Amino acid sequence: MIGTIVNTCTIVAGTLIGVALHKGIKEKYKNVLYDALGLACFAIGLNAVVTNLPKSQYPVLFIAAMAIGSVAGVALDIDGRFHRLVKRRSKGGAENRLADGLATATLVYCIGPLSMLGPVISALQGDHTFLFTNATLDLVTATIFGSTYGIGMLLAAPALFLWQGMFYMVAMLSSEAVSEALMAELLIVGGLMITGSGLSLLRIKDCHVLNMLPALAVPPLWFMLMWLIG
Repeated sequence: MIGTIVNTCTIVAGTLIGVALHKGIKEKYKNVLYDALGLACFAIGLNAVVTNLPKSQYPVLFIAAMAIGSVAGVALDIDGRFHRLVKRRSKGGAENRLADGLATATLVYCIGPLSMLGPVISALQGDHTFLFTNATLDLVTATIFGSTYGIGMLLAAPALFLWQGMFYMVAMLSSEAVSEALMAELLIVGGLMITGSGLSLLRIKDCHVLNMLPALAVPPLWFMLMWLIG
């Protein structure tokens, strides 16, 4: 669980840095940091797609997964619900600033393809790239949260650890059921979503990646269907 441990530590470090910079971080520095991280996400996501496409047993499955998953996500309004919840949590008065900040930070840290797919890849392949990328993103975000809400934002770190730890343990317990072919399909779909996250960070195109999260469920369902038929 080295990737999750690193990710948790970066939230702690970012929060402490933010508290030390309690006057806040200038917008121009936030922008340049997110531009750099956006380029990194774009490259990592695209690399995952290009590397795993030749391994795909069903070359059009990722297209179907993205289409079905995106339609399901829009129908459920995942992206809209998330942003409305974050916005609502951020409007509290001084008496519940910490609670609002913690709720917002926990959502931001935990909900996303890097934070959800990363522990699975870490458990099954020993590859921590997704989690290290997520850790770098969270370092910047935690610094901003720490400078805004204070030292209490450290409480979001154990929430992330438990969240990613759950995905890690489930992947470890079901490792025999997850074939290399299925992992390739998941990495293609996840890579596309991470590329979309990079585009959003770069402010090129808001891909509403959260609406695409159901796409990660399509490859496992397809492989299960093939197993039942076979």
